[in-house]
Amino acid sequence: MSVADLNGLPIRDELRGMSPYGAPQLAVSVRLNTNENSYPLPDEVVTAVAKALAVAVRDVNRYPDRDAVALRAGLAGYLGHGLDVSRIWAANGSNEVQQQLLQAFGGPGRSALGFTPAYSMHPLLATATGTRWIDGKRDADFGLKAGDVAAQIREHRPDVVFLCSPNNPTGTALPLDVVSAALDTAPGMVVVDEAYAEFSRPGTPSALDLLPGHQRLVVTRTMSKAFALAGVRLGYLAADPAVVDAVQLVRLPYHLSALTQAAGQAALEHAEVLLRTVEAVKEQRDRIVATLRAYGLTVADSDANFVLFGEFRDQKAVWQALLTRDVLVRDVGLRGWLRVTAGTPAETDAFLAAMKELV
Repeated sequence: MSVADLNGLPIRDELRGMSPYGAPQLAVSVRLNTNENSYPLPDEVVTAVAKALAVAVRDVNRYPDRDAVALRAGLAGYLGHGLDVSRIWAANGSNEVQQQLLQAFGGPGRSALGFTPAYSMHPLLATATGTRWIDGKRDADFGLKAGDVAAQIREHRPDVVFLCSPNNPTGTALPLDVVSAALDTAPGMVVVDEAYAEFSRPGTPSALDLLPGHQRLVVTRTMSKAFALAGVRLGYLAADPAVVDAVQLVRLPYHLSALTQAAGQAALEHAEVLLRTVEAVKEQRDRIVATLRAYGLTVADSDANFVLFGEFRDQKAVWQALLTRDVLVRDVGLRGWLRVTAGTPAETDAFLAAMKELV
């Protein structure tokens, strides 16, 4: 929709001039701009999901399980950490989970703090829910230190704090002392977005370790990345049972379709097979990091399935030059930097060959 289309509508003032979230969807041979898992579902998983959907579709004249109990039980089993159904909630992607958290704990008269550059949907979700967004700051190398996080929280007193680990678009995971500092200082909720957690380097901790004894901590995850289910749209959170009760106050009735629940359950039953691609993706990620550094570029350490690289005088020109070579990466709006998803070996070959020509 163009801005002109909105001029005659009584839209909320804070939405005027905004652009909807989105990445270019272009017909290219090598699409590495949206952090999807480039590996298609294995045949045995396709068969299992298809069978589950065939069973579920027979009853779509009825509403789905409003509380998605079986799916949540499967997610709890996958995460471990002593979690059970009462501590898990699922929705249509982790974006909807985070929107529900803001509806419950943010809203008019309340604020949310995030540390940019970070996931660009967080401020959009805040605005959409009437929550005032506070743009926190990172170190020059995009890192976060516990003391700096605590100081910014004390300054702003936000109702919701967003942390990303691994961070998008920079890729690096947070040490747990940063999360602990936020929990010790924040007057409200602390949400740790772990969408890319399965791709973390060995020994990288998860905020799930901090859940016991921290009622205001929420860890959000997704099945879009490591599980290669981006098209299913299934995200979830782990938290204290009281948080799960709170988000159910704002969730839409029957928000998670029977087909989504069935697909998610079937995928969880084949988690070991699906997660085999994670190691393959990590291998390509580490190859991209090493090769780009060998080319003389600056590359951020990555615990995700993508790599942030630069520093270019004109990243838009580099983005266009790659597109001309049939390779699509992401310009995340960070001056001098681009982000590339780690894909298949063939996709990595094409990207690195194009970059070699450019540098």
